[in-house]
Amino acid sequence: MPTSETARAHRFTRYVNDLASPLGHRDRHEPLRAYVTGLCLPGERKSVEPMAARVDPRHVRSRHQSMHHFVAEAPWDATAMLRVARDWVLGPLVRHGPVAAWIVDDTAFPKKGQHSVGVARQYCGVLGKQENCQVAVSVSVANEAVSLPVAYQLYLPESWTGDRRRRRAAGVPDRITFQPKWQIALGQIQALRSEEVPPAPVVADAGYGDNPAFLQGLEARQIAYVVGVSSTFGIRLREEVRAAALVPPPRSQGRGQPQKPRPAPLYEAKAVLEDLPAERWQPITWREHADVVLRKQFVAVRVHWATGGAQFSTSHHRVSTGPEGWLLGERPVPGERGDLKWYFSNLPADTPLRRLVELAHSRWPIEQFYEDAKGECGLDHYQGRRWDGLHRHLALVMLAYSFLARQRWMPANPAGFSPLWGAPVVPGGPSPGAPGALPRRRVMAHRDQSDCPFPPQADLTK
Repeated sequence: MPTSETARAHRFTRYVNDLASPLGHRDRHEPLRAYVTGLCLPGERKSVEPMAARVDPRHVRSRHQSMHHFVAEAPWDATAMLRVARDWVLGPLVRHGPVAAWIVDDTAFPKKGQHSVGVARQYCGVLGKQENCQVAVSVSVANEAVSLPVAYQLYLPESWTGDRRRRRAAGVPDRITFQPKWQIALGQIQALRSEEVPPAPVVADAGYGDNPAFLQGLEARQIAYVVGVSSTFGIRLREEVRAAALVPPPRSQGRGQPQKPRPAPLYEAKAVLEDLPAERWQPITWREHADVVLRKQFVAVRVHWATGGAQFSTSHHRVSTGPEGWLLGERPVPGERGDLKWYFSNLPADTPLRRLVELAHSRWPIEQFYEDAKGECGLDHYQGRRWDGLHRHLALVMLAYSFLARQRWMPANPAGFSPLWGAPVVPGGPSPGAPGALPRRRVMAHRDQSDCPFPPQADLTK
């Protein structure tokens, strides 16, 4: 009877065979298996040479050359591989609960030197300051327990897009022009919609929520969203917008342009929420673990967001009235410390406050993903300099992560376990994520071989 390790190895073989379909020539199948194997195996570094040494210690040089050629030079489409990883995960995920959100985010990879594609001195979230790094924009699908990026693209700074010599040396395609991060994200969202990925509200932090063009792009596509915004997010009160619309424009006085009707007053998000009475704020627990209770006070009011320049600002002189939506505020419960936060959403007026809160805090799985994928699958370990090589490495990391994540969702007794939380399902008991449920398991919580897809003594050179 096969052991669980042997069964995992067989599942891994079937998985790699499925992945190989977009590659074309069969000569690329073995390097694919070796590369994904190297990403799955334990090890501190997941660049090509250390992985080659772990995968094939008897033929390190030839294995290194084969894997390097595969990721850096062989002609295959990273986007097609990402679709395979997405379908591999989405199948079991949506059968056990719908996709709750599409998470727009970006992550930075600190880099030395100036020659790796897209490297520039820019804000690096990992270091919390301006530093040399690459930045990749992603869109992820997520539910309560897990998040998986299904689209990735490197952000190419203007210092790169206008430098033909650097572009040519790094193999940047001619079709790539300068696009701000929000524009890259909208393009990814549009592509995913055309591929019929299960829809869900878009969530993003204030880096995207504070940009009028991003929100206008979502509105134009009729996409629901909940985004973080800054304290100076410009809004107009719904009642005052309606009152201003009832006032006729003043008559023209002689020559010149006719006077326009006066708009409703403009406010900052922070000022509006601070003026609300204390009884309007409601305590809400949106997640409860065995030893951690996440609980804050929230309030939501219907407002219109104000559009203007490149950023929302109450000081901008060209400001117009945007669509109506929810302004959501968050603050610590009395007696506890914490930051004030603000969000804006275009969800309907009958949306419950708890629903707004849950979506506003649905970004946490992507933070967990980045931590796991960088620490365990080498997301930020690629050392090549070219455009194609970096995007292929990112796609292959998604493939490795998808397999390991799905292993956690498919325990030996699926009838008695929650597929996403790894906690026993008790008939009539709390559902995963509900108060009283067992704590969530991290997708990749350990640096041992318990989730490795191969038997401990497997011959990886075959």
